[in-house]
Amino acid sequence: MPKIKNKPPSLVADWDTLHRVFIRPEDESSRKTLVKYMEQILFGLHDFLNKHVGVTEEISLIKLAEDYTDTKINKHPQKKLADVIKDIIYEIAPRAVNVASPYFIGHMTSAIPFFMVHLKAITAALNQNVIKLETSKVLSILEKQILAKMHRMIFNFDDHFYFEHVQNTETSLGVFTTGGTTANLTALWAARNKSFPSKENFESIEKNGFFEAMKAHDLERSVILVSKRGHYSLKKAGGILGLGNRNIISIDVDSNRSIDLVKLENKIKELRADKKTKIIAIIGIAGATETGIIDPLPELADICKTQGIHFHVDAAWGGPVLLSEKYSHLLKGIERADSVTIDCHKLFYMPMASGMVYFKDPKALDQIVYHARYVNRPGSVDLGIKTLEGSREANSLILDSALKIMGSKGYALMIEHGIEIAEQFAKMIGQRRLFQLVSKPQLNILTYRVVPVDMQKKLETADKKERQRLNAILDDINIKIQRIQREAGVSFVSRTRLKDSPEDHYNTVVLRSVIMNPMTNIDILNEILDEQESIFHNLQETANPNQHIV
Repeated sequence: MPKIKNKPPSLVADWDTLHRVFIRPEDESSRKTLVKYMEQILFGLHDFLNKHVGVTEEISLIKLAEDYTDTKINKHPQKKLADVIKDIIYEIAPRAVNVASPYFIGHMTSAIPFFMVHLKAITAALNQNVIKLETSKVLSILEKQILAKMHRMIFNFDDHFYFEHVQNTETSLGVFTTGGTTANLTALWAARNKSFPSKENFESIEKNGFFEAMKAHDLERSVILVSKRGHYSLKKAGGILGLGNRNIISIDVDSNRSIDLVKLENKIKELRADKKTKIIAIIGIAGATETGIIDPLPELADICKTQGIHFHVDAAWGGPVLLSEKYSHLLKGIERADSVTIDCHKLFYMPMASGMVYFKDPKALDQIVYHARYVNRPGSVDLGIKTLEGSREANSLILDSALKIMGSKGYALMIEHGIEIAEQFAKMIGQRRLFQLVSKPQLNILTYRVVPVDMQKKLETADKKERQRLNAILDDINIKIQRIQREAGVSFVSRTRLKDSPEDHYNTVVLRSVIMNPMTNIDILNEILDEQESIFHNLQETANPNQHIV
């Protein structure tokens, strides 16, 4: 008679189980298993993914979705912690995206130094809430210190200024946020409020509302100006702040793909002629999301100073370039901004999600002070009184620790690598007949597209209508190449749409590369181009004879 195997004991939700789960691993065996897998996560997960799946496992999203259709929450536990972590490593991680792969060059989310995982774990374990001193204590003090360091990196005031404000409970040099979107929103929120000072029976836009503010100041429209390469978070800010996203006015770019100063000044003149319109802010971009381009910040600063307009710089991407002595000059003029946004989870290589916004005037954030009797009472010195978010983790601890581990020179080396490899990549693209460079890298982002030689010749002599027809064909080719490469899971570039020149009315599909991983080198970039060429030739071979892809 065959021996019957004993079933493992059922997992039951009771106080004994909860107590064990809450404070320690279930048993010694579970503890050893847990340590084994956590060690893999803390030290070797990226190596595991690079060895087994590259960028991602080759599986369709439709197939994946079929495996995730159960919508019931189990009454009792299904698995032990160690088993759950094992499943994450072997089932979830390979089907996620290995953004740490040096072949992943499509987005600003990239590799993080391995120690960031440890710092994030410690931050989570401490679970400090920097909304209030009672839930953070020294972390609130440390946050003000790191904010002062970043403020100094941007504005570089003298020692006396920072000694006065570093731990001043009545002033704020900036705040941490959950990302660039909320950082931009915070900056424009403060700028909006400053634009509507008290007047007669009108106290403030925060208390009286947008309608009363416009009425008191005899206005019908409030606008913000930014180049067409502005991040879409700015449109969101327009909607949230009551301006309307149509009043985040996009200014055309010039041949360098930065804001066209002539068109900007013409738009300002046009808006100023209408006494019922208020220009709340002009935004300069220091590292456009799609192209990495930096606007002419000194010229924008001059315009804002002359016109008396709030000057905000969206440096979510490019801000950390200030740490590089070699390339910091690219951001000349940022020190003249009234407010500056920087993302921590981009070129500061921190885990998701953390951003920062800084103000030249230490009193600027007084425009958005909020109190609550149970937490941030009037008279309190808590950081939460001047932030959009309420509860917020101590990301300042991660940035502070990372700067101590890396130093400004360490960050500079990674940033310089990206800029210089992107420049070499652009030259490589120019040397391949199948490719056309669309936007040259100013930082470490560039765009290009596949354009077969015969199509290049046709485009040179084509009229407007024919160019549009040819570009539509090329769009289809580049979309297919990007999708096939992505789904294969070996390497990845993203795609967007850009005009060939400011005069064009047609936005062509382009392939977009972000050189952020310090392990990405020229050999890898050659392999990525080789793969794209191979995909193109396969498409040619399998195309319907009656539907030539070129």
